[in-house]
Amino acid sequence: MENPLTLTQENLSIISDRIPCPKYDRAKLTMGLVHIGVGGFHRAHQAYYTHQLIEKFNGSDWGICGVGLRKADQKIHDVLQKQNGLYTLIVKHPDGTIAPQVMGSIIDFQLAVNSPSSVILRLASEETKIVSLTITEGGYNFKPSSGEFDFANPDIQHELEHPDDPKTVYGFLTASLKKRRDAGLRAFTVLSCDNIQHNGDMAREMLLAFAQAQDRELAKWIEEEVCFPNSMVDRITPVTTQADIDYLENTYQIKDEWPVTCEPFIQWVVEDKFSNGRPEFEKVGVQFVPDVKPYEKMKLRLLNAGHSVLGILGAIHGYPTINACIEDHTFRTFLRAFMDREATPTLDELQGIDLAAYKDSLQERFANPNIKDSVSRICSESSAKLPKFLIETLNENLSSNGSIQFAALVIAAWCYYSDKGVDRNGDALEIIDVMEGELHQAAVQTKEDPLSFIKLKSIFGDLSGNQRFAQVYTFLIQTIYREGDVINLMQNMLNSGFENRDKN
Repeated sequence: MENPLTLTQENLSIISDRIPCPKYDRAKLTMGLVHIGVGGFHRAHQAYYTHQLIEKFNGSDWGICGVGLRKADQKIHDVLQKQNGLYTLIVKHPDGTIAPQVMGSIIDFQLAVNSPSSVILRLASEETKIVSLTITEGGYNFKPSSGEFDFANPDIQHELEHPDDPKTVYGFLTASLKKRRDAGLRAFTVLSCDNIQHNGDMAREMLLAFAQAQDRELAKWIEEEVCFPNSMVDRITPVTTQADIDYLENTYQIKDEWPVTCEPFIQWVVEDKFSNGRPEFEKVGVQFVPDVKPYEKMKLRLLNAGHSVLGILGAIHGYPTINACIEDHTFRTFLRAFMDREATPTLDELQGIDLAAYKDSLQERFANPNIKDSVSRICSESSAKLPKFLIETLNENLSSNGSIQFAALVIAAWCYYSDKGVDRNGDALEIIDVMEGELHQAAVQTKEDPLSFIKLKSIFGDLSGNQRFAQVYTFLIQTIYREGDVINLMQNMLNSGFENRDKN
């Protein structure tokens, strides 16, 4: 076998004989987009749309400069620097078709912890029209129980005292917006691409809270000049595995140190309100709407919550991947019952959406045998995800006297998961959560106090004080601890046995 070619700009002409590569002159691109939080999803989604726009419609003003705020971003920084921003997107179809192609829309990457001043200058540059974000739910620095900005964060306290030495997204945004204001430049748009309901509104509220504490005049300018469109994003993007890297090397003799895999489905719905121009993304399939909230709510409460339902229950049961969960008849039926009975009744009116067909498509996507999205990835940072994906739905159903049993079982399973850290076979679970210690401490007290886990107010608010929920949850948690699994409870719910217990 011939020696593999490293994925670089220099080797692109040869690699283009093997898989599709950018045909445009990347040296002529202007960095109109700065993206904070370059991970697999951004590279499979927004960077893909941008690549398509540049390739097909000469969107040369919209090259991307990636920014990493954390030391943990060192690896992606180093890989993309070495590969001149190039990476392979591997699209895996349900029928087994695998379609790799090289993306060229990322043309620079800066690591903020190494050089905060250069990142501020890039954000403040007149070229920069949009600053987009995938910083995860935890990156927004709000208190889950109240939604208020968390000023207790030591990094936030540092930034308020030292505005020229930012550490968080808020410090960088305010420092760069101040430079733009002082230079007489138009503000950039802040475009959240995170799975948070009303993500643009959340970004606006949190940034203004920070800016008002740091510089009231600047906060007023931001409030008047910066647009924060809400957006809904969707594409399942599993963590890259060594097998993906080996596939490229063995099949195409291409050495890419960090490719991205994804499903063929992709969706992006965005409110059409921008401060300083925008790409013509509608040419490559992005949907611009006056109000994205009904669509994002649908996605968060069906797809994202559905992922967590399968992930947490599947973790305890011992399934390694989401498709393995959905192949199990009980899990598949339980998921659909949750979507139909608990999530759907809380949704708003949706123009042009066939909800039954949408839920069918979710089950098909989860079942894609070539994606094999890991349960551990889906369960990661559940403390940030579940308040928005699941607990809001649960609270609405408690208010309307709707079904709560399916969501209650997921929360009880999460408690057991946080306490025991093993599946039903005794194999260790990979738990990734910034609140892992607090969750574990609350969960280990369950045998003495069945409600100890849900008394964690930062996540659950006053849920433990709801008599109906407390009664249902107590029965579920005691049963899970006794049986060490969830499958019997799932089957009982599907047979309506537990629903009768709740109603009585």
